[in-house]
Amino acid sequence: MKHRQLAGTGVLLRLALRRDRVMMPVWILAVAGLVLSLPASLASVYETPAERARLLSTMSANGSLRALYGPAFGDSIGALTAWRGGVFAGLLAGFMSLIIVIRHTREEEEAGRQELLSAAMVGRRAPLTAALLAALAANALVALLVTIGLAGRGAGGAFALGLGIGATGMLFAAAAAVTAQLTESARLAKGLAGSLLGAAFVLRAAGDAGSADGSSALTWISPLGWLEHVRAFAAERWWVLALFAAAFAVQTAAAYLLAGRRDLGMSFLAVRPGPAEGRLGSAGALAWRLQRGGLLGWSLGFLVAGVVFGGMADGATELVGDNAKTREIIERMGGAGGGAGGAAGLTDAFLATMAGMLGLVAALFIVSAVLRLGAEESGQRAEPVLAHAVGRLRWAAGHLAVAFGGSALILLLGGLGLGLGHGADLAQTVGGALAQLPAVWVIGAVAALLYGAVPGFASAGWAVAGAALALGWIGPALNLPGAVLDLSPFAHLPRIPGSEALTWAPLLTLTALAAALLTAALTALRRRDLVA
Repeated sequence: MKHRQLAGTGVLLRLALRRDRVMMPVWILAVAGLVLSLPASLASVYETPAERARLLSTMSANGSLRALYGPAFGDSIGALTAWRGGVFAGLLAGFMSLIIVIRHTREEEEAGRQELLSAAMVGRRAPLTAALLAALAANALVALLVTIGLAGRGAGGAFALGLGIGATGMLFAAAAAVTAQLTESARLAKGLAGSLLGAAFVLRAAGDAGSADGSSALTWISPLGWLEHVRAFAAERWWVLALFAAAFAVQTAAAYLLAGRRDLGMSFLAVRPGPAEGRLGSAGALAWRLQRGGLLGWSLGFLVAGVVFGGMADGATELVGDNAKTREIIERMGGAGGGAGGAAGLTDAFLATMAGMLGLVAALFIVSAVLRLGAEESGQRAEPVLAHAVGRLRWAAGHLAVAFGGSALILLLGGLGLGLGHGADLAQTVGGALAQLPAVWVIGAVAALLYGAVPGFASAGWAVAGAALALGWIGPALNLPGAVLDLSPFAHLPRIPGSEALTWAPLLTLTALAAALLTAALTALRRRDLVA
């Protein structure tokens, strides 16, 4: 009986890996690359044990930095790598895993493809098993790359960090397996799993902010807190990995139990019926209704992130101290700081750097909002709308208005949060955040052009945003040539607040480029056939 429940798992696993042959390697390289890029940059900035010890002492006294990165448990390059990249790598691994699991479970049911597959020799629990195995393969490769890449810093520490990151990913894969059984909507399932991931980060941040050694109960509640308590490269605590195994087993058992007690396409959370008569008067109102929940979540996230980053600014000077290389990296990312030099100049450069980071993350939002067009079209929900007196351009304009207007809103809130968190001039911080908008719009316009011209490759918009994020995040730390950094539209923006005066030429040029790309995208959409 159990064998029949899993019939067809191997075939479904091969299908999942084939479908994810582009997306999965990109995610794996992004997660592993985040960690493996750190040792060289940390070694170049903090060359001596004394410098690393001073960094550890300064960071331990800074609650804002602990909230962002967690506590450091050692001053070796390996321990600092685990401190600087471990939590964020675990966060990315969790996000990768929930996408993989929901993509091959609830999304397949929602699109109707799972019903066709289940008509063959496919067991009831085979799709869930194949999805979890696909997530396991991705996380195992991440763990392997991290272990091999950091083995020179200490084999035991590298293995512990790799296992911790992979275990974090699998824990949220199991969480996604549960949410996929609870809801009828893949988007809602992702939202619930993503909320758990966000709650884990917030709990860990709150716990670490108030405890220099990570001993807070809030930290121990969070799986991301477990990851830091593995203590890679600092007297590893192997027993913490048992917490991941236990939590994974409980969640997986719950997912299998739920999967065996529901019909295909059904869910355990009741779906609220809509009104008898429609209350949306336009295609734009429909787009707003579909995307308002996501925009609300991004808005709150940017406001909170701005406040946190702003609160860290005061500690930037203390953390950098007289380390010329760290100062150079911050100034390269954020400008030399108002020409003032000293603490005030470095603080301005730090705020400009954080504004730039908000812009890079906003690029992910705009790509997500633009590609909602593709989801509506491939899900055959666009065709009934277009069958009425609604043209393609008016239908697309509603979603694009949310994408481009929403990116302006979240950057505005992020800049406001920076000013409130630091107590700085709101005009400067809001202006610095909004100065990122033309580059964000260029990324969104490229995603729109890919969707309009070659819908089969629309997901490449994520690669464009990811490349810009990588260049802006780790490019300056790796001292990449200017010609490489200039490939990102963000490299051409003025840094505010900072030593650079507000120059309108690059802002207007990038805005014009975004408008041209958007025009080409709408023209291509108008001329092609809808995707069946």
